[in-house]
Amino acid sequence: MKFIFADSLDFVDPRYDFVNDRNGEGRKPYWDDAFPHEIMGYAPYDGVLVSRGIVGDHRMKGKYTEAQAMRFRRVGAREFLRLDTPEFAKLDLFGDCGAFTYVNDSVPPYTPADTAEFYADCGFTHGCSVDHIIFDFDDSLMGVMGGSPEAKRRYDITLENADAFHRETRDLANFTPLGVVQGWSPNSMAEAARSLVAMGYTYLAIGGMVPLKSDQIKTCLAAIREAVPAETRIHILGFAKANEIGSFGSFNITSFDTTSPLIRAFKDAKQNYFEHSEHGKLNYYTAIRVPQAIENPKLMRLVKTGAFRAEDLTKLEIESLAALRRFDAEGGDVEAVLEPVLAYNAVLATDQPYAAVRDTSTMKRLESSYRETLNARPWKSCGCPICRDAGIEVMIFRASNRNKRRGIHNLAIYKTLIDDLSVEPGLQ
Repeated sequence: MKFIFADSLDFVDPRYDFVNDRNGEGRKPYWDDAFPHEIMGYAPYDGVLVSRGIVGDHRMKGKYTEAQAMRFRRVGAREFLRLDTPEFAKLDLFGDCGAFTYVNDSVPPYTPADTAEFYADCGFTHGCSVDHIIFDFDDSLMGVMGGSPEAKRRYDITLENADAFHRETRDLANFTPLGVVQGWSPNSMAEAARSLVAMGYTYLAIGGMVPLKSDQIKTCLAAIREAVPAETRIHILGFAKANEIGSFGSFNITSFDTTSPLIRAFKDAKQNYFEHSEHGKLNYYTAIRVPQAIENPKLMRLVKTGAFRAEDLTKLEIESLAALRRFDAEGGDVEAVLEPVLAYNAVLATDQPYAAVRDTSTMKRLESSYRETLNARPWKSCGCPICRDAGIEVMIFRASNRNKRRGIHNLAIYKTLIDDLSVEPGLQ
């Protein structure tokens, strides 16, 4: 089973100055920055997926700048992502259309022909047909019953595009097309999968999984598996339940893509730092929030309303960082670190001074999470290049260069988990 990382220009400045909170001198974004496989020294994934909608073009603005999008098309995905060296030559390059970026459009902005051209020009090894997301879902429906008129219209568009896309890519060398499955129920997805196999697809990409619960996803996969030949390969697009992948072994998943390990580093309320346990599972720790006082919007609003003085918040920030760094360098009493950290976090979490909210349930929950993180000191026992070089900075929730480093660490831990799972029966 292959873990494909869905990239969205997720790089960091390798020369970032944590003490002074500034980029390396003369830093040029992208050119001087490092992708996860560069800063780690190895790829913490089996391949990279790039969505056409993220790259962008004249039809749809993406995340890339115009210059980056032009260069991506000119030099190809492998060179742009700096995967063009021998150690990364075998990594798969998946492409999809980024259907979430045009979900509100009546029809996709891309055609099967220009999508095939995009994949060919950019040197992708795998590419998904042009789909249109269906958000309707009812797992109680039998056969292909139900489905709103709009869902059925998108279903037909997706299959028609897949048929045309398969014909367009028939002569592309070293390229594997994936037919995308969309549907409003497990059985409608199974019928779509059956149609795609009849078109000639041997690799299917299952879309529309992001909002579904794990049991619903499994019901869909079971229906699809029953409808297609056993040798048909399956990819799950945007697998949001990445931490539950071990329970999906019976469905013989070939690959899946996700950003979950990276974005949970800074978008999850508690599970920000991954640790691989001895039992094929993940342990999670809460990152310690120490935002920049004069740049944090919430804190600045409190200053403007007169609730706090900027200099007092800056003092709390400085004291928190100093206590954490002393703890990393010298060890010592966890309680001595918690006091300044919680004093600063009280303002963030409650808009009140710590003395007024010390015994509230909000602060007690934070105290418990932070105490667990500090007592465990997981960054000390991790040998990855991120933790080795950044130390406790990787555990501080504070702007992109720390948060994404923590996310990259999570990618590496997650890849280890996938490698372990992949040797188990059913996950080959």
